[in-house]
Amino acid sequence: MKKALLIATVLFVAVISTACINNIAVQELNIKAAEYMQKGDYDAAINRLQASLDLDSTMYETYYNLGIAATKAKKYDIAIDALNQGIKIKSDYNNFYYSLAVAQAEYAEVLTDSDDDKKEISKDDKAKSDSLKLLAIENAQKYLQLEPNAEDKEEVENFISDIKKVEQEKQPVLLKG
Repeated sequence: MKKALLIATVLFVAVISTACINNIAVQELNIKAAEYMQKGDYDAAINRLQASLDLDSTMYETYYNLGIAATKAKKYDIAIDALNQGIKIKSDYNNFYYSLAVAQAEYAEVLTDSDDDKKEISKDDKAKSDSLKLLAIENAQKYLQLEPNAEDKEEVENFISDIKKVEQEKQPVLLKG
């Protein structure tokens, strides 16, 4: 009986120690990522945040920061995935939705923005861009729904309006015969 109790105690201490070490490593990675973000080294920040998530994938803040860093690095697939993962953990964190809307809107623009006027945009890119814009509008509206008195309410409403305006300008005009 004493032997079983000793083994159980040793295992318990080992698990607790590992969890504490993991927590310290996660905190250090997140602090380092924040330093990289302040310096504008978003790729290094992304690497640290992804390593942090490998150790602990339950911290919604890490997903949020990864989404921000990836958006700034113009790595929209990573940003959108990170922000969506964070929403699964903490769906009432309103900042996820506006940040996701920004990443989606920027990605939509990249897909349909051509420096070469002669280069044609593929149907797939056009369809994906249109879908991303609709999702961006939905997510910005969700942000306002969760935070109806947001300090940046007017800015977010303008963001939504701008996306809608761009879409309307791109629609073909039908002439009456």
